[in-house]
Amino acid sequence: MKYALDCTEDPMPMTPSTQTLHRSTRPAAMLLGERVRQLRVAAGMTQTDLAGDRFSKEYVSQIERGKTRPTVETIAWLATRLDVDCGYLANGVSLDERGRIEATLARAESLTEAHRYEEAAAEYEKIRPAVAATASIELEARTLSGEAWVRMRQGEVRPAIELLARAQTLTEGPSFSDVDRAEVLYRHAVCRYKLSSISTALALFTEAYNLAERSELPCDVLRSNILAYRSRCYRRQRDLQAAQDDVERALELAQSLDDHLTTAKVYLQASLVAERQGHWVLARNYAERAKAYYEGLNDSRNVAGLLNNLGGLNLMLGKPEQAIEYLKSSFSVALESDSMEEAAQATGSLAAVHLEMTDYEEAEKFARQALALLEGRMDFLHEIGPSQLVLGRALLEQGRLDEAEQMFRAADASFEQLSSISHRAGAWIALGDLAARRGDDRTAARQYRNAAEALQDVRF
Repeated sequence: MKYALDCTEDPMPMTPSTQTLHRSTRPAAMLLGERVRQLRVAAGMTQTDLAGDRFSKEYVSQIERGKTRPTVETIAWLATRLDVDCGYLANGVSLDERGRIEATLARAESLTEAHRYEEAAAEYEKIRPAVAATASIELEARTLSGEAWVRMRQGEVRPAIELLARAQTLTEGPSFSDVDRAEVLYRHAVCRYKLSSISTALALFTEAYNLAERSELPCDVLRSNILAYRSRCYRRQRDLQAAQDDVERALELAQSLDDHLTTAKVYLQASLVAERQGHWVLARNYAERAKAYYEGLNDSRNVAGLLNNLGGLNLMLGKPEQAIEYLKSSFSVALESDSMEEAAQATGSLAAVHLEMTDYEEAEKFARQALALLEGRMDFLHEIGPSQLVLGRALLEQGRLDEAEQMFRAADASFEQLSSISHRAGAWIALGDLAARRGDDRTAARQYRNAAEALQDVRF
């Protein structure tokens, strides 16, 4: 988001709705008036002295009592009379102090981009009182949005949504652009996606994209990111043509900017769409390109994710041994980059490969390891459910039927929370296989029938 730094900019008075969300419950005009009065008294000046030949004593009194908000020119003139920094008079913070706050926020944002989330969270915690003291809704919104993004990355998705709701209210004011509003909506949409509220996320991404489009401001990176994430929503809804359309437009925007990070993200999404369409060689090609970009950016966390994807693609292409090598590399890189989420995905994939190779004990071992790493991470149900299903299959093949049933039902519950009927159908088929193994043909037939009927309504 872009925020003005010029102290001469006329600060926006807070509306009743933003007052309730701001950390200071007093209007900005009253804070300004208090500063004028305190500085005047400290300088030994009367209201008449401060007014000089330019204003009346009554006008100075109105300013000090918060009854009127002076113009930008008036604030600058009063600052000169009181011999203080105009930024301090306007916002309670000097230009030097505001610069320090800006630098701290920039550092927190950089740490977030580098996946150093604990350090970024500490920076936001440290700067929060100073931001509150400025009575600046621009800095407030930026802090709320940035802290929310860090919390989301740490798995605290619902607290992140609460912060973004406050930021969204602030950005409704006229001092913000449509791009600022689109950025907050985009982040809110990502959080909703993490909670598997796909329809809500899709609507928010669309609203964010429309705001960015109508702004007529340069924001191609944001537009590309929105399209790439909206493509994920369409993919989850099995609308693969819409997913492909979005990812192609996102790629055009990223390539026109020569932005390697954005291009890497979009190539990853293009790979996932191609995989879902059954174009596995094309998907592998896109994944290799994304991996090359991330390697160039020294982004080990995303390299680990791409190695995981490439392992899965090689399995689909009938190369299980190569798949295992990719997945082991993914796990190692994930551990080196301190990414337990990526490590869990790699072990989950290793479990699936060993299940495919009928090595059921190894499949069980890796599936349990993946689930342990993701324990309590409700934002990773899309990884937890498949690992539960693989674990159940491994247990079934080892004759441990009661344990298998427990895992199949856990997987079904995870997929229900994901609102994924196709994944639930997979769990029902597994429960049908379990019933057949027990000789309960009637229950098996019912589970298979439920799965078949569910899949009839799924768009592939």
